[in-house]
This record gives sequence, C-alpha cells and structure tokens, in this order.
Amino acid sequence: MKDAQAAAGLVDFVRACPSMFHTASTIRAALDAAGFTYLPESSAWSMETGGRYYTVRNNSSVVALKVGSELDAYHFQLAAAHGDSPTFKVKAVPELTGPQEYLRLDVEAYGGMIDHTWLDRPLGIAGRVLVRDGAHVRSRLVNIEKDVALIPNVAIHLGREAGLEPHLSRAVDLFPLFSAGALPAGSFDEMVAASVGVDPVDVLARDLFLVNHEQPRVWGWADEFVSAGHLDDLECAYVALEAFLAADNPHDVSVYACFDNEEVGSNTKQGALSTLLRDALARTNAALGRTPEELQRALAASMLVSCDNAHALHPNHPEKYDEANRCRLNGGVVIKEAANQHYCTDAFSRAAFVAILDAARVPYQTFANRSDMAGGGTLGNLSNVQASMHAVDVGMPQLAMHSAYETTGAHDAALGIDAISAFFSTNVLIEGADSITLA
Repeated sequence: MKDAQAAAGLVDFVRACPSMFHTASTIRAALDAAGFTYLPESSAWSMETGGRYYTVRNNSSVVALKVGSELDAYHFQLAAAHGDSPTFKVKAVPELTGPQEYLRLDVEAYGGMIDHTWLDRPLGIAGRVLVRDGAHVRSRLVNIEKDVALIPNVAIHLGREAGLEPHLSRAVDLFPLFSAGALPAGSFDEMVAASVGVDPVDVLARDLFLVNHEQPRVWGWADEFVSAGHLDDLECAYVALEAFLAADNPHDVSVYACFDNEEVGSNTKQGALSTLLRDALARTNAALGRTPEELQRALAASMLVSCDNAHALHPNHPEKYDEANRCRLNGGVVIKEAANQHYCTDAFSRAAFVAILDAARVPYQTFANRSDMAGGGTLGNLSNVQASMHAVDVGMPQLAMHSAYETTGAHDAALGIDAISAFFSTNVLIEGADSITLA
C-alpha cells in the first residue's frame, strides 16, 4: 500500500508541475501546508531553533530549512534536486506565418531532449507571464491545459531517406503547428492574455514552454511502472520533499533545495551554481546569532545528497551499460559515481550514505558509466562551488531520460522516500575526511 500511495503521489506531483515555476509553486504549497514560514530574500530574516522556514528565488527555485531544537553539533544535512526538464521554449516573437495559411510557433530547445519523441503529440503551454497591473508589474502562472499545438512528422512517403532514424533540424523540423487557417496572426498572444484574464497589450514578457499532455500514469499488468513527462527530475524533487517533510532530526539544520536551470548548465541566479544555497545558509547562520566562523565550521561538518535520476538498464541495449555497476527499475535508490567527477560521490560520502541505508535496512544500487562513455552530470558538484561540503550523488532509476515521456518503477518512489528519510533522520557527525559518526 505504501508503494502505491507514493506512486500515486508522484503522479499527482508531476501533473501539478508542467513548468519549473509550477514546480516551485507546488513545493511552496506543500511547505505552507506543513507550517513553514516564508522568508523573502528581500526582507530581514528572523529565525529560532525548532523553526521551519523557506525562501524562493525567481519563483523557480526553493530552499527550505528545518532548524533543530538541539543544535549541539551545529551542521547542515541537505538534499537537493532540480525542478526543470528539457522542453521547447517559446521565443519573444512567438509566431511564424506560413506557408500558405499555417500559423506555427517559433520555439527553441531548452536543454538536451530526445527531439523526435516530441513529434505527433498534442501539446499545451505552461510557464509564467509578467503583466501590467496599474502601476505594478506582476507575475502570473500560465497552464494552458487544452491541446493547442503539435509538431507533425513528415510522412514516410516524403522522407524515406530518414527511415526510422530522423535527422531533425531544430531550425526547420521542430516548429509546432498552431493553426491551419482558423486563427489569425497574433492569436498566440491573445490566448496567453486570456488565460490570465488581461488584455494582450498588458502582457509585458513571458517564459513559456511546450508541455506534453500525455497524462502520467501507473501501468503494467502488475502495476509495476510509472510513465510521465518530466520524471527527470520531478521524481527526485518529489521524493526528497516527502522525505524532508516526514523526517525529524533535532540536532541539525535540515535543508531541502530544488533548483532551476540544471538542464541548461545551472549557471543562472537561481541555478545550483548561483549563490542561492550559500546565501540561504549564511543568512540562516546569521539569523540564529552565529558567527561567520561558525558557518565555515558547520559547512565543513555538513553533507549534501544530490538527487537526480539515474539510467536504469535498458532491456534492449544492455551493452551500453557497465557490466557490474548498473541499476534496475524497482531496485531502489541509486548511488552514482564517476572518475571524471561529473558526480560528486567519493569514497567518504559513499561510505556515509551506505552506512545510513544499511542501518535503516533500505536497499540501494550503484551506477557508473561504461568506461568508454562520458555520461552526464548533475547539480551536486556545481552547488559545491559555492557551498563546499561532503556530497553524494543519488537518483531513482528510469528509462528514456530526456524523452518527452519517461518511465520509472512504481515501487521506486517509496524506496527513495525511505532512503532520503533515513538520511534526514540520522544525525551525521563528520570530522574532516577521517571520521563519520551516525547518531
């Protein structure tokens, strides 16, 4: 039953998060419901032991903190994920007219998606708009759930040379069809304005993205799979949030972070490479009446669990995986490691995390890229540029990463929550890189 509830919760979370702005809003709603206090970055911060707080940057990244009531060995324990996913972003001038009566949307790639998986799918639009409101400019969420666009394939009869391996140009083949003549030029802006109840002239700017409208679902004769868009990395954002809310550790400052822009390098004011995490920790330290020296000592004794999904073994292509370090669906959380340091795991952080999971009797798996493949990276080693601490990279196993529709195991969300909860519930006491005490 617990597995089914977690899988259903994941489906609901993904459905509520069609863009990074909706992800942050959904997380904020969960934090508000759990009694957290919002601390705007532009306001003075007041905090006390035993308190629960969060801050937001750009309405797309969130950092939440639970301050322990007994900070006898002052340190932070963090889990971080990201709320953005690969898709297509609508450009500032959104429409392309023609040929003939066609109206298309002018889009560009956000992140590295598997392009052809976006073809022939009904698509919606989601993100945010900035609107004029008298003397003010205000941000509004947009989620157009009606199917309004589609990127059509070229018929096989007209493109036999492509066969089953289409060679797609993002400047030619991937512009969505918006109208075949029923809508005049300017209709996109009118649609967006109507969705937030303003006149088109009052929409001043927008960050809008294509959304795959195929609904997330649990499936399989044995209900063993979950498929959805945005599983990378909404699954980890969901798992880490649920664990953060459920766990209790009076001896540390527990931290949950969900960053934006991981899929485009994290080098933004709200990405993992930004000052957001360091700023939040430093301001927490100051609000608790502690010195900059105490912050440095706390960081040296802290640990981050970087949460981003992992590549499950593909049933048709096992040759693309390492012989020994491979993971499977419904096998539990995956510890990821790479010699090139694209993952932040090292022996020290792996030992700490494995010891926590062993003590809690939570299963785990390992992943490493095949030795002749560079593989991808994630946010852990990037956030460490600003706030350095011991860190381990983990994720939930999934198939078809960066597809428009991805697949994970229906049991893995519950196993992931168990794993991150075990971390947050354990008081991890670190001495340099020599000693770890789990209390």
